[in-house]
Amino acid sequence: MARKKTNKSQAIRDMIAANPKAKSSEIVKLLAEKGIKVSTTLVYGVKAQGKAKKRKQKREKVMAAGRSVNGDPVELLRGIKDLAARAGGIRNLKEFVDLLAD
Repeated sequence: MARKKTNKSQAIRDMIAANPKAKSSEIVKLLAEKGIKVSTTLVYGVKAQGKAKKRKQKREKVMAAGRSVNGDPVELLRGIKDLAARAGGIRNLKEFVDLLAD
């Protein structure tokens, strides 16, 4: 009789999704109840990969937002200079910004 092949890492990810606050030792016990034998080291590794993936996605999101907002820094400075001219000078613009900050 052929053994059923189980993907232990996927089982760990599913268990983490079902119990996000569970400790690694608890996940090992829960999987053992289902007949899947895993080590705490494997659970730690899978958790670390998930956290690294989330950090990478967050970093990419921040980088994308930074590129789309700022665009060309020279154009941004020209826009600020034009805004200062419309406000009656850089001092007036600074006063406006200070009022907005309060």
